[in-house]
Amino acid sequence: MAVLMWVSHVERPLQADELCHTLAVELASTDFNTANVPSISILVGCCQWLITVDQEASTLRWIDFTLQEYLSGHPGVFSGPHSEMVKICLTYLNSREIRALSNARFHSTRNTSFLEYCSVYWGIHAQSELSDSVRSLTPELLKEHYGLIMTKLLLGQNQDLSCWRYDTYSQLSGLHCASFFGMVKVVAALVEMECYDINEGDFSGRTPLA
Repeated sequence: MAVLMWVSHVERPLQADELCHTLAVELASTDFNTANVPSISILVGCCQWLITVDQEASTLRWIDFTLQEYLSGHPGVFSGPHSEMVKICLTYLNSREIRALSNARFHSTRNTSFLEYCSVYWGIHAQSELSDSVRSLTPELLKEHYGLIMTKLLLGQNQDLSCWRYDTYSQLSGLHCASFFGMVKVVAALVEMECYDINEGDFSGRTPLA
């Protein structure tokens, strides 16, 4: 059911290894244990072969798209899917392993393939469903600066910033990150916590509210 939830609600098709990493995340854990990552064959088999791996793109896709249509038309099949996905993304980003590398200037995502999706899309899922548990997890991630690698992955996807050279990005403040995703309640919480100067500029000099 976890696999079907992700395939049904992702913002872009997941690579097979990315989806395997989602299933290895243990909520409330500060560690990401790679020993928990299942094999592709187990992942596909547990879904009764309702999904398959597209050999050309290495992404997961439906065998029969009528199932996708059914799940889209029956949102009650999954309980709070976007909130669950946000919790998984934030737990992953807050893990010691990811925190240790997030401020590195250069990093290969070969062994942390889920990092790109989490960095870019967790806020979009949060916009869809911001539960109380997600609202409490988010300031924990954002009360410190968004990691440099995470910032580069996030801003590299934004066409409005295409005029900026990728290597000139510096890490965003957590307040800028919440503003980037338009998360008003999280911005308000961070301002109340006095974690940041609301007039602080980012790498281009823009303040969070701007």
